[in-house]
Amino acid sequence: MERTLDDWIAEVCTELGIELDVDVPGLLDMTRVVAHGVARPAAPLTAFLVGYAAARQGGGAQAVEEANRRAVALAERWTAARPEGT
Repeated sequence: MERTLDDWIAEVCTELGIELDVDVPGLLDMTRVVAHGVARPAAPLTAFLVGYAAARQGGGAQAVEEANRRAVALAERWTAARPEGT
């Protein structure tokens, strides 16, 4: 039986003792924007910071969504401010 990304997420949540249904495609889009617009190593670090910020705001899918939205907007601004050719 082939394991999927959803299987991995479910097992990580079980291992960490959390229950949270989040927008996985949205989080993956955020890491793509950050990796390509800022720097590849910034993507996993930003994902961690999004989770941390969401937890500080009380947690839950809505807090993750808001922190994710803000991180994407920042990455897009960061990319737009970069001089051409870099």
